[in-house]
Formats: sequence, C-alpha cells, structure tokens
Amino acid sequence: MRILVINPNTTASMTAKIGEAAASVASAGTEIVAVNPADGPPSIEGYFDEVFAIPGVIAEMGKAPAADAYVIACFDDTGLDAARCAAEAPVIGIGEAAFHLASLVAGRFSVVTTLARSVPAIEHNLAKYGLASRCARVRSSEVAVLDLERPGSNARHRISDEIARAIREDRAEAIVLGCAGMADLAHSLSEEHGVPVLDGVVCAVTLAESLFKVGLKTSKIGGYAAPRGKRFAGMFASASPMGAGSPGWSGGSQRD
Repeated sequence: MRILVINPNTTASMTAKIGEAAASVASAGTEIVAVNPADGPPSIEGYFDEVFAIPGVIAEMGKAPAADAYVIACFDDTGLDAARCAAEAPVIGIGEAAFHLASLVAGRFSVVTTLARSVPAIEHNLAKYGLASRCARVRSSEVAVLDLERPGSNARHRISDEIARAIREDRAEAIVLGCAGMADLAHSLSEEHGVPVLDGVVCAVTLAESLFKVGLKTSKIGGYAAPRGKRFAGMFASASPMGAGSPGWSGGSQRD
C-alpha cells in the first residue's frame, strides 16, 4: 500500500524526521511518501497558524489521489475533517491516533505538547473524540516547535522534565507526545521514564495499515460526504471541487 504522510507546515527538515518515523514502523510492502506544502506557516502553534495550513494539506492530497491512506502529521489534526471529505481512502490524524492507542495501553494518560497556546486545541479534540475522561492533563513544555529542529536546544530536557511531572502529579500511566516534531524522542523517553511514550506518527501509520488491510474506507454519507460542486473565487479557484483545475478528489463531487 501507499501512505501519503502530510506535514502541514513548510519545514522540510521536520518532514524528513516525520517520514523516517513513519517508515520505521511501516510493514514490508508499505510505501511511505512524506510531503509538506510549499506555502503556509513554518510551524503550527495555535488556531491562527492552523487556518493558513489547511489549504496546503488539501492541495497535497489532490496531488496524490491514488494513495491508499493519508496521515495528517500535525498533532492538532489540522484540517482532518476537511481532508476526510476530500478522499474515500482513510485519513488519520496523528493526535486522534495517539489518543486511541494510549487508551488501549493505559487507564489514564497525559499529553506533553509544545507551547501553552496549543493546549486548548488539544483539549477540544479530546472532548470531540470522546477521550477527555481518559486524559489526566494536557501539559505544555514551553518548547517552540522550531526549537525541536535547532541543534543544541534544550528541548528534549524540558520535555523530559514535563513527563516526569506528569507521572508524579497526574499519576499518568502513559505519555502522548503532542507534536509531530517529537517523533524521534518517543523511544528514548519511554526507556528513561519506564512508561509507554506514544508518538502519533507511528500510531497513525499503524492504524492506516490496519484500515487498509480490512478494506475500510471513509464513509461518504453525512459529514464526510464529498464536496458539493461549486467554483471557488479568487486565490482558491484552483481548489474548486469541479471542472478544470479541480484537485480531482478520489471521493468525487456532487454537482448542482
């Protein structure tokens, strides 16, 4: 199978790290293609950045309509609902994937993310997914996303300290890392703290393979129905779900 892993920000070094994490857990015969849009924010830190990243996510999906599954590699699950409208193939957000897998290996888990401004979006998603009661707390390490890419930063140390506090103060039995840029830290942090530490990228790839294996696709009835045919105006005209220049959604579109 072929999985398109989309990093919604424009930082290519982070995309490479995400691709390596995805490939490390992929089954033999699974092709991982990791991409990021050319336009948009270099990191996603809060609601404002998220809005400007979503068009790039949908555009990257439109370039690969034959993918067997898509992974949205931002922990806020940036554009996840819109992406599911755009495809019949499964679309997995790394946040939702990590929450579900954490709930299978621990009674309660805590999330350790980057900045405090990201906490409300994660809490909102936990409630939306019905898993808020399983999460003891969403914690910020006050590490900027791009510091995860900066050699010599103390990012790992600060994340590790926050994990220790989560285990001690929250009685967390597992830790979910709340940023795709932390993908390379999960194994060593799990060994250091003696609890499961989950990275959403590997969780999402595993779930994408499982859905493909059993032949499940995104429902096209209700909220994830294909976009209705209409022409968008101005700078978004090329994203119109009909006619020339359409991204060519694999889910098709309804026409008036």
